[in-house]
Amino acid sequence: MAIIPSALSPISNIIDRIIPDRYLVSLQEMLIRSGNYIKASDLLTLIIGLGIIMGIAFLFLFIVVGLNPILGLLLGLFGPAVIIMAWVFFMMERRVDAIEKGTPDFLRQISSLLRAGVGIETALEDISKHGTGALTDELKRAVIEIKIGSTFEESIISMGERLKSKTLDRTFRMIIEGRRVGGSLADVIETVAEDLRAVLALKRERRANVMMSIMFLLIAAVIAAPFALGMIMTYSSFIEALGKTNPLLGSAATAGGGYIIIHSIIAGLLMGIILYGSAKKGIKFSLVLTPLAFGIFYVIKTFAIGLLE
Repeated sequence: MAIIPSALSPISNIIDRIIPDRYLVSLQEMLIRSGNYIKASDLLTLIIGLGIIMGIAFLFLFIVVGLNPILGLLLGLFGPAVIIMAWVFFMMERRVDAIEKGTPDFLRQISSLLRAGVGIETALEDISKHGTGALTDELKRAVIEIKIGSTFEESIISMGERLKSKTLDRTFRMIIEGRRVGGSLADVIETVAEDLRAVLALKRERRANVMMSIMFLLIAAVIAAPFALGMIMTYSSFIEALGKTNPLLGSAATAGGGYIIIHSIIAGLLMGIILYGSAKKGIKFSLVLTPLAFGIFYVIKTFAIGLLE
């Protein structure tokens, strides 16, 4: 899937040669997990191109409105990268959630086919041919891996590891362990499906219970802290405009901006811990909260003084 015009293909090829393969492969896996089947170097080309265009546009815009042009340049250069990567993280989580929700029904289908006398590899292939959605795409990939030489255990474990879902990884390992110890695999898979359904119900209940905490962190990071510090900076500037100079005003503005950034990052990580039990999954929240909170702080600090004059 091409996301850049053919005229930019040489730049994409240069990126392919310059950036080490391990980084491009990692980015490509992220894009596949998010359901975006696009070339990693094409995405980097798009990010660089948008960064240059937005950087120049914001540079002149900030000069026209009388703001710091360096800030405008940096905002334009790095803004597209932050937005696109935050969107990729969001799509990854959304796709994994969709796969987790569809897995219990998938396991029930596998169990029914096994009871009918079909082998598990054949059942997996049969289900992958009928259906749509993220789970079907992953099943098709697992079937292809089996056909080119991987075992069922290897392909199903790699699917759990590829999706970075502890719930799915645990589920697939339970199925493999049940297959190894013998017994009725259909009964094992059906039991695992019921267990997974209960786990997902508990996760939904936990999210509902912690939503008030999430809203508190969101309001504190995006509204309360930027507005309060921005108004403090505005009031200090107003007092200085009346003739009472404050030598710490510049340092206070820098410290306030730094506090907003740190506070937003920590709030995003805490949201990840509360929702998913993992600070790593809170990075996507931090990527969104940090520029938004700092932007609100900067706008209030810069323009709110006009309300006091």
